[in-house]
Amino acid sequence: MEFWTDSSGRLELQLTLEQARRGYHSGACDNDILELSRDPAISSQLLAFSPKLVADALQEYGGWDYAELSNHADNLERLLWIACGDIVDFTFLED
Repeated sequence: MEFWTDSSGRLELQLTLEQARRGYHSGACDNDILELSRDPAISSQLLAFSPKLVADALQEYGGWDYAELSNHADNLERLLWIACGDIVDFTFLED
């Protein structure tokens, strides 16, 4: 099991490396992220996050404007994609 936290340390996700690789790869990841977000083990973690905490964490990346960050469901998928990417990238650096 891999652990991911945002830069504030207030949001944490636990994923397997296999899940992270399914959610972060070359090409479009949207469908894979949506599928992962529906996994009960992942969705239960995501649903525990408040909309404000998630939007605040994503705002630090600067990739979305205020209007985009107002959609919590989209934000949860964005957060999951970032977590998958960080896990995959960190594991790649370890190899």
